[in-house]
Amino acid sequence: MSPGVDVRSQGRRAGVFTVPRFWVKPDDIRGDTVTVNGAEARHMIRVLRLGPGDIITILDGCGSQYRCRIVEKAGECVYCRVLERAGAGGEPPRRVVLLQGLAKGDKMDTVIQKGTELGASIFVPVFCRRSVVRLDAAKGVARRRRWQRIAAEAAKQCRRALVPEVTVPLGWSEALELIPPGAFTLLPWEEVAGRPLKRVLQCRAQPPAEVYIIIGPEGGLEPEEVEEARSRGAVPVSLGPRILRTETAGPAVITMVLYQWGDLGESSNG
Repeated sequence: MSPGVDVRSQGRRAGVFTVPRFWVKPDDIRGDTVTVNGAEARHMIRVLRLGPGDIITILDGCGSQYRCRIVEKAGECVYCRVLERAGAGGEPPRRVVLLQGLAKGDKMDTVIQKGTELGASIFVPVFCRRSVVRLDAAKGVARRRRWQRIAAEAAKQCRRALVPEVTVPLGWSEALELIPPGAFTLLPWEEVAGRPLKRVLQCRAQPPAEVYIIIGPEGGLEPEEVEEARSRGAVPVSLGPRILRTETAGPAVITMVLYQWGDLGESSNG
């Protein structure tokens, strides 16, 4: 797109214009007034060239959406008037928590982006024995901010109502302690034979409200780590005859779980 093109007019002429969506913090919504600031306001003003009178959708990241009219631009802030409030939808009926072994490079970025698109609710980066990545506390906090931003961007793109939470990186035992007693927990492991994930999902009489998925890093998990997870109720399963990369395994299991027990594959209009 060349500079100077009004994306609003272009979209309307093409017949594909959709109401732009923006995220704000719940505290930015007061009564029937919404304040948009930061990167979202800059995108609204400088990229989309929206202004007073334009209709937009605001999401609060907590499950609500607001149909709003832009009232005023003041510096780096945009003030909007709420016209209508409703549930945002777009969330799967099962809560999926992914405990992902820390991976090097941009693999964690990929897992969080794709996992968000598929419907994961929480991401827990985990230090495993074979994890190549080692982060001190400060770097762990910085990485978490980056990953949380990736989750927010992905949630916006795929029209989710909620932004998944990304925790700070945790140690193996510390991460396992987040799993409630009795929670349905899947542990894909290449050493498992005779227990394919497909069969485990199909044989369960009632789908759980919450599913935990544990994925190892490059090089996989140590037998001692698997045993510790098993002692906490995790079910080791096989994903099939091929070994999946760590950045592939998590999204693959999320897809299988939410296809079997969620809304993947369903019509967008129900």
